[in-house]
Amino acid sequence: MSDEHDAKHALPDALQQAGGLRKGVPRQVAEEIGVPEAHAHGVGTFFHLLARPDAKLRVCTGLSCRMAGADGVLKAAREAGMPVEGVSCLAGCDVAPAVLRERRVLPEVRVEDVQAAKGDWKALVSRGGLSEQSWHGHVWPEKPDSEGLALDLHGEIDRSAAALRRAEELGPEAVIGAIEASGLQGRGGAGFPAHIKWKSVRAQAEERRYIVLNADEGEPGTFKDREVLMRRPDRVVEGLAIAARVVGAQEVWLYLRGEFEVPWRVVEETVAEFRKAGLLDGLEFHLHAGQGAYICGEETALLEALEGKRGMPRHKPPFPTEVGLWGKPTLIHNVETIACVPGIVMRGGAWFRGLGRAEPGSKLYCVSGHVKRPGTYELPLGVTLDELVEAAGGYVGELFAFSPGGASSGFLPASERGLPLDFKSLSEAGSMLGSAGVVVLNDSYSLREAVLDQLRFFEAESCGQCAPCRIGTHYLRDAFERRMGTDTDETDALRNVSEAAWQMNEGSICGLGQAAPLPLTSSLKHFPEAFGGKETVS
Repeated sequence: MSDEHDAKHALPDALQQAGGLRKGVPRQVAEEIGVPEAHAHGVGTFFHLLARPDAKLRVCTGLSCRMAGADGVLKAAREAGMPVEGVSCLAGCDVAPAVLRERRVLPEVRVEDVQAAKGDWKALVSRGGLSEQSWHGHVWPEKPDSEGLALDLHGEIDRSAAALRRAEELGPEAVIGAIEASGLQGRGGAGFPAHIKWKSVRAQAEERRYIVLNADEGEPGTFKDREVLMRRPDRVVEGLAIAARVVGAQEVWLYLRGEFEVPWRVVEETVAEFRKAGLLDGLEFHLHAGQGAYICGEETALLEALEGKRGMPRHKPPFPTEVGLWGKPTLIHNVETIACVPGIVMRGGAWFRGLGRAEPGSKLYCVSGHVKRPGTYELPLGVTLDELVEAAGGYVGELFAFSPGGASSGFLPASERGLPLDFKSLSEAGSMLGSAGVVVLNDSYSLREAVLDQLRFFEAESCGQCAPCRIGTHYLRDAFERRMGTDTDETDALRNVSEAAWQMNEGSICGLGQAAPLPLTSSLKHFPEAFGGKETVS
C-alpha cells in the first residue's frame, strides 16, 4: 500500500480518535493526514458514528427492536436527559431492544434499566443479567451430529488449521474445483456462485490482489455474522487464509462494523494465534472498523469506505474481481460464506452440497420477532418457516406475516409458511432470501407500523448518490406516513407507488434502491385488507 493509500485509509480512524465531527476537527485531521478539508468533512458527515459524537447512547429502532419496546426506551432516555438518538439497526435483533453505549451493544434494555441509571448514560446496563462482554443470551437448538453442519457454531474453536494445510496439499485448482462442486453461493444476500469470483481473481494479470471480508452486518433482522465471528473465528480466519493462498493475494482486509466491539476482540486474538503458529506467513491481516453506514454492506461501497472515502457504491462493470480495492483484483466475501470454506476443503464439495435440499449447503437463519427463542439456527438450506420456528421454540401467538430475508425481502402472508426459504423459491414468490434475517409477526403489531419501520430504514440509510433511490425512498416513506390513516382515499394516495418502485428498480446504482420499495409493494399485494380493502399494486 502506498503512502497515499495509507493516508486516505487512515482518515475515518483519525476522525474517530479526534472525537468525531466536532468544530475544527476536519481541518485538524486534514492537515495531519494530508487530504483536503472538504474530503475530511464529507467522510465525517457520511458515517453516523462520526457525525454525531455527542450521542453516547443509540437505541435501535429496527423492526424487531421496536416490536420489543424500543420506542419506550428511547423516550425514557430522552426524558432522563441522556445524550441519545435512534439508529437503524445494531445486529441485536435476537436480544431486542438493543442499545449501543458508545461502542458496546447492550442487550435487552428496558425502560426500567433507563430509569435505574438516573440520567447517567454511563450507568446504563442490561436488565437481563447478561455480561457486557457477551451478546449471546439466546437459546440454541440441540444438534445431534456436527457432521451435518457446515459451520457448527456449537463446536470448539479448532486451532489445528487442518483445512489450511489440506488446501496447500490440494493446490489452488483443486480447491476452486471443490468450491465449484459444493455449489456455495454468497451468503450475504446476493447468492452469487463463489467459485466464479475465485476463478476471476486468480485469472487476473495484475500480481497485487486483495481479500476483503464483509462483516458490515446491518440488515434489520440479521445477526448471524456477529455470531460466527464470536463463536467460530477460526473458521473465518482459516477461510480467509485459504482464499488468499488460492487466488494469490498478499493482503487480507477485514471490514467489521464499528459496533462490533466484542467480535473485533475475538477475531483479533484469533489472527494473533494463527500468526504465532506460523500459519499466516507471507500474509498481512488488517482489521478495519466501519463507522456506521448500512450501505457499506454493498461490496463496492465497502471498498470505497476502506479507501477512506464516503461509502458510495461504484458502477459495475468493472467488477471488484477485476478492479477492486485500490484498483486491484479483489475477492470479497461475506462472513458466513468464507466460514464455509474450511469445511468444504476438508470434506469435499459433494458433502456440502448434500447438506441442503433443492439448493446446496446448510444455512444460518436468523429469526426474531414473535417467536419463543429468537436466535441463529443452522439448518438445511430450503427449510420452511414452520421448521425454522419449531427450532426456535414455536410461535408467540398466531402467525400473521413474516419477512423472510431482512428488510429487503418485504413481507409475506401466513399462507406462504410452507415456502422453502431458499434463493430460487423466494425469488419466484417475488421476495428474496437475502441475508436470511427472518422476522415473524403476529397480529399484535400493526403491519402498517412494520412497513413504516422498513421504509424509514431505507430512507435513512440511502447514501443519496443516485436520484431514484434518494428521491424514491423519501417519496415512499412520505406518501405512506402522511397519507395513510387519513380521510384521503388510500388507493388514490398510493397510485404512484408502482411507478416509483419501477423507477427505483431500474435506475438505482445498487440493491438498496432496488429493494427499498418491497416492504410497501409486497404488503399492498398480499394484505389488501390493510390498505383500503383491495389490491392497490400489481
